[in-house]
Amino acid sequence: MALELTWQDAHELWTEAAQEQPMTVSTDGFEIIQATPSAIGHGVSRTLKLQPGVELTIFNCTFHQDLMIRLPEKLHPIQFMTVLSGVVKSTEVSYINADVGLLSGSGMQRSSVSAFSMEQPLAGVDILVEPHVLTQLFGVSDESLPAELRPLLPGSNNWQQVFSPKLTRVMRSVAQQMVRCPFNRATERLYLQGKVCELIALYTEAAANPVTGLPALTLRSDTTERIHYAAEILRSRLEHPPSQVDLAQQVGLGIRTLQKGFKLVFGLTPFAYLTQQRMHLAEQLLRQPNCTVAEVANVVGYTNPARFAAAFKRYFGITPRECLQGKKIL
Repeated sequence: MALELTWQDAHELWTEAAQEQPMTVSTDGFEIIQATPSAIGHGVSRTLKLQPGVELTIFNCTFHQDLMIRLPEKLHPIQFMTVLSGVVKSTEVSYINADVGLLSGSGMQRSSVSAFSMEQPLAGVDILVEPHVLTQLFGVSDESLPAELRPLLPGSNNWQQVFSPKLTRVMRSVAQQMVRCPFNRATERLYLQGKVCELIALYTEAAANPVTGLPALTLRSDTTERIHYAAEILRSRLEHPPSQVDLAQQVGLGIRTLQKGFKLVFGLTPFAYLTQQRMHLAEQLLRQPNCTVAEVANVVGYTNPARFAAAFKRYFGITPRECLQGKKIL
């Protein structure tokens, strides 16, 4: 059963979390790091104030149970959200995942409900831009802003407009580069400012062909149940998982329905879902005392520790040994 929260409830949880585990704030106020409230999950978010009117949040969190947050009407800036892992379902747009982004205009946000699943970590980047800054970035007046972006400025009715542009591989790559920024301090700020501008430019191009009418999940209820059963099988057999063909047969689905169902329910292919579950179990085990990289590799299904180390580094940006030594993961 999903945990339902109002926006005020969520705000209070984050305030309590900040008291239990104080936020880390850089001396210049450039960066704020805050943990996910332990009552609902675990993870961390980094909020970076790149310049006046431009804010970047890099998030990665896993929830203990399905979560629903009711959002009230409120004034909202322009938003560019790119999800790299997980799915957000919303009454504003059907869903946001690794294939579909979120482009929200400024103005009054209508009341809505956002739902988050416990099945997979939610990770990605979220960019908030004040309307006047967007026109400054393009070096034009409001009237000269590219036609694709004019709906993002407050209109006569002041209600924000929301779009779901198709994400390209390049857009996901730029978001991933933000997550794995190789620089520190002043250089990091400059690098991320450039990446924000690059991603906004890519969203501008994508906005010309928005996916505005995404359907809700188009699977029958019994098929959705079989997809969840297939996911349960993968989670229980990380060391020796079945092939996709065998998995499809076990749950009584065709291979194409299985692949389509995983993309719709989890935003991932079956193989990507398996890798995700392996990596997150590995990360949890590596945080425990008295374990070795080889032992963890074996538990999550890698007979070759070197291949495990390469996959872990690709997924988290740090090596298993660094994780074992306590290095933080974003």
